[in-house]
This record gives sequence, C-alpha cells and structure tokens, in this order.
Amino acid sequence: MNRVLVAEDLYLLRDGLVHLLQAHGFTVVAAVESGPELLKGLLELRPDVSIVDVRLPPTLTDEGLQASLTARRQVPGLPILVLSQHVEQLYARELLADGSGGIGYLLKDRVFNAEQFIDAVRRVAAGGTAMDPEVIAKLLASNAKREPLGGLTPREREVLEAMAEGRSNAAISQRLYLSESAVAKHTASIFAKLGLAPSDDDNRRVLAVLAYLNSR
Repeated sequence: MNRVLVAEDLYLLRDGLVHLLQAHGFTVVAAVESGPELLKGLLELRPDVSIVDVRLPPTLTDEGLQASLTARRQVPGLPILVLSQHVEQLYARELLADGSGGIGYLLKDRVFNAEQFIDAVRRVAAGGTAMDPEVIAKLLASNAKREPLGGLTPREREVLEAMAEGRSNAAISQRLYLSESAVAKHTASIFAKLGLAPSDDDNRRVLAVLAYLNSR
C-alpha cells in the first residue's frame, strides 16, 4: 500500500485528493498546505510518492517545486508528482533532470478522469514518469532550434514527446499508428542524434533525454 503526501493549498481540492487516493487503496500520511510543511513532511515522512502543487503559501510562487528540489537533494530519488495549473519551466527542468526516482508533472485542467490520475500516481510511485504532453511541449519548445534537437524529424519529435510522457514503445505504437519496429527505429535514431546510449528502461531513457535538454 503506497504512502502518499498531498501538498495543496485549496482545501476542497486537497480534501478531494485525499478521499480519492484513499478510495483507491493509498495511505495518505499527510495533507499539507504550505511550502515549509511540505519540506518537513518530505524529509521526515519520506512518502512513497508526493502530490505537489507548484504554488503554495507563504508567497504562492514556486514553493512546491522548491521544497521538492530541496528534499530530493537530501533524499535522492524521492518520487514527486507535480499537479499544477502552471508550467514553471526552469524548476521543472531541474526537477526532471536529476536522473533519479519517479517524476511526474500533470496540469490540473487536463486530468480528465480518476483512472488517468491514479495511473499516474502509481507510475511515479513505482519509479516511472507521468508527464502531460503540454508540459513536455513547452520544455522542448525552447530547444527546438538548437542542435542536435533541431535535427529531429517531425515524427521523431512526436516519438520523443511520447517517450517523455513515460510511454513504452508499445503505447507509442498505438498512439501514433506505427508498428513497434518503426517506433524502435525512431527511438534508436533519436538516441543517436542526441548522443545518448539506448536503454530499455523507460524511466532512465526519459530522464536522460530531459537531462540532456536541460543542459543545452
């Protein structure tokens, strides 16, 4: 049974998340509403996964991401699922690029059902990734004209974005209506152009790509 920490300043949403998680078998070890409370909970409780809003009191700017980054520096690999209305590109890149543990970034207004959300929570708790396509698009956009990312074909960019969401080759095949062998070829080409060693580990390959993009 996964132990979950929830960090959300809006009471109704925080309470709703707690009840949803409990209904799906999770144990909510804490539900906090501020950056300092979040950092304390992350370091003391070390939950199996934390659901974190970006903007928390006291300043409602980036306390959620800052607390998550600080905690992961002290506890490498601590799984974090960001659930926000905003894409904070700088800190999101830093969070995604450390290369360890489960990471997710979902936009609140694009979570359309409980199954989608719970699947993302479980994936991150298991050490995987769960990325909203719009988040990935924004993270990739600023690098679009830089080499070697700029050398990717349109189809390779679609495959890369799907990879960064945490999707397997089989899932990418279904989404893009390609054979799995075609997806494998595109993946190999992407890794070659990015100068990355191939890996069958979906989480490591996504984090490697994001780490590369962060370094550009």
